[in-house]
Amino acid sequence: MSREPLIAVIDDDEPFRAALVEALLSLGYGARGFASAEEFVAADGEVSCDCVITDIHMPGMSGLDLTHLLAARDSRIPVIMITARAEPGLEVSAAAVGAVCLLRKPFETRALLGCLKSALDV
Repeated sequence: MSREPLIAVIDDDEPFRAALVEALLSLGYGARGFASAEEFVAADGEVSCDCVITDIHMPGMSGLDLTHLLAARDSRIPVIMITARAEPGLEVSAAAVGAVCLLRKPFETRALLGCLKSALDV
């Protein structure tokens, strides 16, 4: 019997993080929230999760920095990046570090599901 994929949600915005974890659980995924990239790393989150959804801009280690770190560790965990910012070039920056996709807040559930399908089929 296979288990549901476990998605790590990394975002310093607690209400958003909690809502996204709840949404993922309601969609049939396992989900665990982390307040920072450092918290995710300290908890060895990469060992147990199947996909990472991370905010790009956070205090301390950014989502881009986390993706670089995972790549340096030869991790094959797919990363979906999210942001509330509208600045140009974020898609290019996310793709350059290997993100499966970039979602701009607020995003539709349909867009999230499309990214998760792409990430988990990799």
